[in-house]
Amino acid sequence: MIKQKFLTSVLVAASVALVGCGGATAMYRGDISHTGIMSSSGPSSLDTLAWKYRLPDKTYASPVADGNNIYIGCNDGQLYAIDQGTGKVNWTFRTGANVESSVALADGYVFVGSWDKNFYAIDAETRAVHWQIPVNGPISSSPVAHNGTVYFGAEDGFMYAIDIDSGREKWKFNAKGGIYSSPAIKGDYLFFGTLKGMMYSVNIETGQEFWRFPLRHKIHSSPAVDEDNVYFGADDKYMYAVNIRTGQEVWKKKTAGQVLSSPALSGGLVIFGSKDGYVYGYDRNTGYREWEYRTEGPVFSSPVVASGLVYISSTDQNMYVLNESNGEYKWKYTTEDKIFSSPVVDSGKVYFSSVDGSVYAVK
Repeated sequence: MIKQKFLTSVLVAASVALVGCGGATAMYRGDISHTGIMSSSGPSSLDTLAWKYRLPDKTYASPVADGNNIYIGCNDGQLYAIDQGTGKVNWTFRTGANVESSVALADGYVFVGSWDKNFYAIDAETRAVHWQIPVNGPISSSPVAHNGTVYFGAEDGFMYAIDIDSGREKWKFNAKGGIYSSPAIKGDYLFFGTLKGMMYSVNIETGQEFWRFPLRHKIHSSPAVDEDNVYFGADDKYMYAVNIRTGQEVWKKKTAGQVLSSPALSGGLVIFGSKDGYVYGYDRNTGYREWEYRTEGPVFSSPVVASGLVYISSTDQNMYVLNESNGEYKWKYTTEDKIFSSPVVDSGKVYFSSVDGSVYAVK
């Protein structure tokens, strides 16, 4: 039986790709708007295991890449930095409980939350704690860093904005419901969902609410944002598109299962998985279903897109690669256990983890 928290971290936590650590950024879903677009090209096939590293406990976290390391949390309470080329552990950082959110890297620091109810800023060079923020609930939400501020949500129902240099709290927003959804940024606004079924838009500088969009079901899915809409799934089995300026529904489309997967935005499509076992590609403007692909198990993973290809995993133990434009099957890689985490694509490889604690690098 899958625990609620477990589901969350799986979805909340998830993928992302990126570039070097010093001054550059790397975070969940590739950018601050969580589009899921990878800047690096992926494998030309999916049939060669470059390396596999077995963590000492289960992992539901999704990896982040910075060109040197794969960063991934584990239920043994540690964050691991694994060399992207060799699969060897370069360093670890220990917290007091499960690490199920993805990290963010910015301004020379690695940011990560833990179920020990602390949020950490770790110096990327020395591995020393730059600062540590205690909150009143476990943290599964993955942080987003932007313009000297890092934002994260917690199960205590608050969204936090913390100054990166000082660790000073700039503001915190009372969402009145646990936050597993990871925040996304577009312009001056931060978007995130809650377990009370609310999608919020708040000002990134002041934390003042701009609008709220209420549902009757929990939101585990993390939003993705473009110039017009914020897109997110919910436990009511729908994918939603909501206008970012008005907070009004543009469209909603129902699947046959809960949508805990976070969407990717590419090629005019919103691409996501569902607990019904399908991967969907919907037109972003109209919500028209352009294509669907059936896997053999529920899909909790969030997709990423690299060079016209969609990378997404399923609980059927496979990592799939699909054509972005029509959903046509290209390749798959079969692992030893269910996959809940989302992949990251970098330098011709795709990186992901399975429930048994194995981290894969496949090319």
